[in-house]
Amino acid sequence: MAILLSISLPGQQTAQPAPAANAANTPASMSWTAVQDHQNMMDQLGIKALRPGPNGNETAPNHANYDESTANPFPNLPDVLTLKNGKKVTTAKMWWNQRRPEIVEDFDREVLGRVPKNVPKVTWTVTNTITATVAGRPVIGKALTGHVDNSSFPAITVDIQMTLVVPADAKGPVPVMMMFGGRGLPGLQPPGAGGGFGGFGGPAGRGAPGAAGRGGPGAPGTPPAPGGQVPPAGGQAASAGAPPAGGRANMAAAMAAMNGGDPPSTDQLIADGWGFAGINPGSLQADNGAGLTKGIIGLVNKGMPRKPDDWGALRAWAWGAARGLDYLQTNKTVDSKKVGIEGVSRYGKAALVTMAYDTRFAVVLIGSSGEGGAKLHRRNWGEAVENLTGTGEYHWMAGNFLKYGASDATFGSKNPGDLPVDAHELIALCAPRLTFVSYGVPEKGDAKWLDHQGSFMAAIAAQPVFRLLGAKDLGRSDDYKTEKMPPVLEGLLNGQLAWRQHDGGHTDGPNWKYFIPWADKFWKRTYTPVPLAKSGSN
Repeated sequence: MAILLSISLPGQQTAQPAPAANAANTPASMSWTAVQDHQNMMDQLGIKALRPGPNGNETAPNHANYDESTANPFPNLPDVLTLKNGKKVTTAKMWWNQRRPEIVEDFDREVLGRVPKNVPKVTWTVTNTITATVAGRPVIGKALTGHVDNSSFPAITVDIQMTLVVPADAKGPVPVMMMFGGRGLPGLQPPGAGGGFGGFGGPAGRGAPGAAGRGGPGAPGTPPAPGGQVPPAGGQAASAGAPPAGGRANMAAAMAAMNGGDPPSTDQLIADGWGFAGINPGSLQADNGAGLTKGIIGLVNKGMPRKPDDWGALRAWAWGAARGLDYLQTNKTVDSKKVGIEGVSRYGKAALVTMAYDTRFAVVLIGSSGEGGAKLHRRNWGEAVENLTGTGEYHWMAGNFLKYGASDATFGSKNPGDLPVDAHELIALCAPRLTFVSYGVPEKGDAKWLDHQGSFMAAIAAQPVFRLLGAKDLGRSDDYKTEKMPPVLEGLLNGQLAWRQHDGGHTDGPNWKYFIPWADKFWKRTYTPVPLAKSGSN
């Protein structure tokens, strides 16, 4: 029997039903290409020309910079603990009541966009329940659909797809790691394997991750061509299309290889007594500009184009994760005080945004997030602000973000140094909760394009907020201009703010065996895990 749960975010207004419409008078959403939508936003902002973003091909005339001596044209970051009136923040109360709201407002208005106050309520339905075995342990898996009330604009339907898997023999509520990118139920077809999001049915491949952004897997050290595949949540191999020849055995071998020989993250979580959830970002909002008049953004805007401070895809995906947490808080098998969020690449950006905005999430694993994620916007290294303001990636951000790539506009021109905030402040919004920044190495495919050092600098610059709120930091000085990343495989894991660069590629797979005990330690969680084989299976 289906279980229904109707949840609205506190402070939000439920959309009022529109008058009944028939096929003849139901309005349709605007159908534009990304180029048309992008131009519309430029017109709204008075932008006549944008600077082109650097090319990831190092032989191209406009190739990205990889010279550290010219990587910091805007060396001074906004002070994370100074109010706009110049007053220093010296207490936790000043942070929560004054400085944090200032930073959130700047990200809302200029970078990520605002979540509208009238986003409709979500009703969760359990559509399938199974029993299976993961890591040698019995588990219970549920497939869920979160239907967003579309009575205000029936032309757009948004059904959030999520799965939840927990140990069947748990003696109480368990921590749960929510993962962006989709996650099928154990024993059923994985996302993109021809059966939809595992356990749901529906269009083939609907649960498969979208095309990777630059900085995804490809030739070592270089960004892939558009359309390359991004790893799904948990560092597992992407499954676009049918599983490889040889079936599940070969799939398990591929996953183990990607994870540095370790079992899949799902096996490691279940073996340690955690549960895991998978949420499909594509069921919330398309990963392209043409989709901005559809999905949850289009539904709220009734099929019309965005305004400059409207939310982009990153905020939309984060909103969906928050609605997933609404459901998890009602599930008695879940320890709702120990729910985390994870993602890799563009979904690493989304995981950081989710954690920054929703303080109910207790822990985050930010995988290879790059520009728009943990990397400083002000850095001139690899992917740049100008890449995010182009037609291929602008949909992640607020329309206003385009201003910072403008070379000619009614307001003149702006550059990344004009941004009122930067990535260190997004990381600081996660404080004092558990925040783990993960990267791989360029030699294995975690491209230089991502700017690992620029992300480390951002983490360094976020340290004062963690300390102010009583948490431990990376154990380094606060001098982000001189601090350098520790050697590969040398983690900084003694604080609630953590960093580790593994020796694999564009995945967080090899860091899970460090992430799980790190979180357990800070939660003072004792658990005797089930021994795992070297190559696990689902």
